[in-house]
Amino acid sequence: MAPPRRYMQMVDASRDEASLAVRLYNDPAEGRSFEGFVVHMHLAWLYLLHAEFDRDGTDIRYWRRDNPRKLDKVDGEARRWELSRCVQERWPSDKDPVRANLTFFIGLRNKIEHRYARQQRALAAVVGGQAQALLLNYEEELTSQFGTKVSLATRLRFPVFIGSFTEEGEKALRRLRSKLPAALRTFIADYTSSLDESVAGDPHYELRLRVFQELASKPDPEALAIQYTRWDNMTEEERQTLEAIGKKGYVVVRDRKVSVVGHGLMKAKAVRKAVEEQIPFRFHQGHFIKAWQKLKVRPAKGDPHPERTDEKYCTYDDLNDNYGYTPAYVRKLVRECATEEKFRAFFGTAPQDKVTGDWVGEPPPGAVPSSVKDEAESADDEG
Repeated sequence: MAPPRRYMQMVDASRDEASLAVRLYNDPAEGRSFEGFVVHMHLAWLYLLHAEFDRDGTDIRYWRRDNPRKLDKVDGEARRWELSRCVQERWPSDKDPVRANLTFFIGLRNKIEHRYARQQRALAAVVGGQAQALLLNYEEELTSQFGTKVSLATRLRFPVFIGSFTEEGEKALRRLRSKLPAALRTFIADYTSSLDESVAGDPHYELRLRVFQELASKPDPEALAIQYTRWDNMTEEERQTLEAIGKKGYVVVRDRKVSVVGHGLMKAKAVRKAVEEQIPFRFHQGHFIKAWQKLKVRPAKGDPHPERTDEKYCTYDDLNDNYGYTPAYVRKLVRECATEEKFRAFFGTAPQDKVTGDWVGEPPPGAVPSSVKDEAESADDEG
């Protein structure tokens, strides 16, 4: 059996760090539990993003400014991107809620490491929603990039706790919040107020849950201890009742993925639109076709084996003789086209500003005027 690729060893190390982070968070006897959670989730994210970049062939080493041909080394080892640099590369938009959540915890780690030991529980109570989002974002990134086989779902369980399940527990948590040092309260308030409203309210930045205890004297033997109710399945009256509850406790809401053909996949037009929304340049059908050709995401039209795709990014729909593309493919294209330098390196041509249509830098020979609509813009069957 061939040895695992180097990046998969980093994935395994990342999963170990995330598991340790959750164990520390859920250990009431651990004095620095929340600090441990933040530090080890920081490492888990760093290893995961390094694994992605290594898999994709991205050079994450720093080179010396005084001699760009030589690596910048520390103790004989090449210095590699820190987490903040990785996050900016992975999510170029500063309005991405996943990036906002990670940036929050990078700043929080710098604030709390080796400090505020007595305020660990208070801090966990105040930023518990961001902590939950940090972990769920990690699980989503992990499985979307490396498959469900590496999921943490089989390692982690819903913890047994009291918290705000009782009136006394809720009062205790509110008292903890009031004891948080002013410096930390100011940091959290300033960071949150600087965010766009759509980002601050996104569950990828902060996840707020409400849990309701079910009174069942004769429970169904087949029922699970924790069951989930979808928001979409509630009546308007039920939704208004939940909204009225406000800050009183938590609710658990989770989408259940049923067997749906093409669930989560995107058509070519949707991919083009999603990429263009996240980069400053036009991204038309010609770019889209050249991208899947260069990345070898799928075979050409008419290939005798249309099913031979890179399943991480694309799958073939035999029923409709078409292709569906994954959100991971959108993120990949955004990474490849986020800057003028990357766009030129990837496509071998200058990009066009998506607002003005003007060429950025020197236009390619025989460039079509920006006022001319790309003739393939609506050719979704070529996607």
